[in-house]
Amino acid sequence: MNRRDAIRKTALMAGTAAGVPSFLSLLQACSKQERLTWVPEFLSEDQARFISAFVDTILPKTDTPGALDVKADVFIDLVYARTYDQKAQENVVAEIEKFNATAKEKFGKVFAELSLEDKTAFLKEQEANSPKFNPRVWGTAVGKQEPVGFYRGLKSMTLWAYFSSEEIGKNVLSYDPIPGEYKGCIPLSDVGNSWSL
Repeated sequence: MNRRDAIRKTALMAGTAAGVPSFLSLLQACSKQERLTWVPEFLSEDQARFISAFVDTILPKTDTPGALDVKADVFIDLVYARTYDQKAQENVVAEIEKFNATAKEKFGKVFAELSLEDKTAFLKEQEANSPKFNPRVWGTAVGKQEPVGFYRGLKSMTLWAYFSSEEIGKNVLSYDPIPGEYKGCIPLSDVGNSWSL
């Protein structure tokens, strides 16, 4: 082996040795990143990951299905894609970016990458500082409803997606597709679960 080949091989081995830790850390980072199991119709993959993380934090899986189990994130993407006009869609994108920027400012990461404790703390802060829906009488808001903001609107849509899903309506809530006789005054203990609509 001549001197030139020896230097070249030594440099190649040194470069490989230096690059292995970086390559391994890259593989490790990829393995921790949650991947989408669905293809968004409107949202980008990062925005869809945000929605998935949001709905999972609001309604995680316990002894009953969570929001991800009933595909609330897919539902929300479809609502944005098929019912929002261009201006409203642009507003959604801007609000997601703003939400993530605030999370990054407070915790150093975007919302989907935060620990469960940090996600919970951040949402509790949003809950405390977000405008509320007006009280309702027979389904009608009392007084003029001011805009409730992105957090409250997304939380409301998450609950709507969850409680209107077939899985929750049939298997978690009480379900009677053809109601029987009307009983106006019965003990609460006879009612059991809340009823699906």
